[in-house]
Amino acid sequence: MEFRQGVKVISFDARRNSGWIVTEPTDSTPELDPLMHVAFEWVVLLKSGEATVADAEALQRWRRQDPGHEAAFAEAVRLWGSLGAVARELLKEERAANPPPRRARPLGRRAFLGGAIAASAAGYMIFRPPLGLWPSLAELSADYRTAKGEVRHVALAQDISLDLNTQTSIAIRSTQQEPRIELISGEATITTKLAAARPLVVIAGDVRITATEANFNARCIDGKVAVTCVDGEIEVAQGQRSVRLKRGMQVNYSTDGLAAPIAVDAGRATAWHSGLLIFDHEPLARVIDEINRYRRGKIIVTDSALAGRLVSGTFHVDRLDDVIAQVQQAFGAQVTTLPGGIVLLS
Repeated sequence: MEFRQGVKVISFDARRNSGWIVTEPTDSTPELDPLMHVAFEWVVLLKSGEATVADAEALQRWRRQDPGHEAAFAEAVRLWGSLGAVARELLKEERAANPPPRRARPLGRRAFLGGAIAASAAGYMIFRPPLGLWPSLAELSADYRTAKGEVRHVALAQDISLDLNTQTSIAIRSTQQEPRIELISGEATITTKLAAARPLVVIAGDVRITATEANFNARCIDGKVAVTCVDGEIEVAQGQRSVRLKRGMQVNYSTDGLAAPIAVDAGRATAWHSGLLIFDHEPLARVIDEINRYRRGKIIVTDSALAGRLVSGTFHVDRLDDVIAQVQQAFGAQVTTLPGGIVLLS
C-alpha cells in the first residue's frame, strides 16, 4: 500500500492495530505558521512574571486587530493544555538555563487578570527546549556521559573498550581485585579480552554482568535491564539467580525479576552502531519514547488509542522527523508542530 510523501506500508492488520513501516525520504512536517509563533510569544511573556502594563495593553490591541489574532491566541492556550506535565518539566529546565531579562514595570496581579487575558489563563511555551531532561545526581557524577544523539567510543584499557549510545552514563568502580564498571543509565556495547582470573564486572541496576573474553550489549533505563551477548560468553546475575549467555542470547530484568534467556538477533540489539532503530510490533508509545532519546525536542502522543497502535520498522536516527509524517499517514494521526522541536500526535 503506497502513501504520499514517500511512506510505504508493506502490510497492515486492522484487527491488531499494527503496521509494517519502511522508512524512506519524506517531506518535512509543516512548521507552525508565523501568526501562531507570535501568539506563543505572547503566551510565554504573559506567564513569565515579567509582563508590564504596556505589554498587556499591546496584547489587547493585537488581539483586537484581527479575528485571526484572537483565534491564534486561543489555540496557543489550548495547545498548552495538551502538553501538560512534560512541557512543564522542559520549561523548568529552559528557564533555569535561560532566565528571562528583568523588566522595569512588572504587570500587577489585578491589571494582569482583569485587562490582559480576562478569564483565559495561558501557559508557558518553549522556543528553545533543552536537549533532554536534567540528568540525575548519579548521572552527573559519571566518569563518561553522552548527550542526546551522541555516540562515543571509550578505550578504558588495552583489553576493555566501550561504545556508549545516546544519553548514557558510565562510572568506573574498579578495585584492586577486579575491574568494575557501573552502567548508571543508558546503553553500551562492551568488549573485553581479559584473563579468567580477573574478569570484568558490569553493574546495571540490580544486575551484575561478568565477562572475560566477550562482546555484549547492556541497556539500563528506568530500572529495566536488557543484556545481549554478541560474541563469547557472559554471566548475568540478579540476587541469587544467575544465567550464562552465549552468542545470540538475551536476558531481561524488571520488577518481575530476571527472566529466562531468549534467542535474539544480536545485530538488531546493536543496530544503533549503524545509526538505526529497529522495532517489531512495538506500541507507538514505546517507539516514541525511544525516539525521544535521540531527537531534539519532544514528541508527545496525546491520544491513548494512538499510543497503543503497533508499529514495526527501521528508522534512521539522523532522519527521525520522518517518523512523524509516517505515523500521520499510516494511522491518520493529527500532527501539531510547535517551536523548539515539540510535536503533538493525536
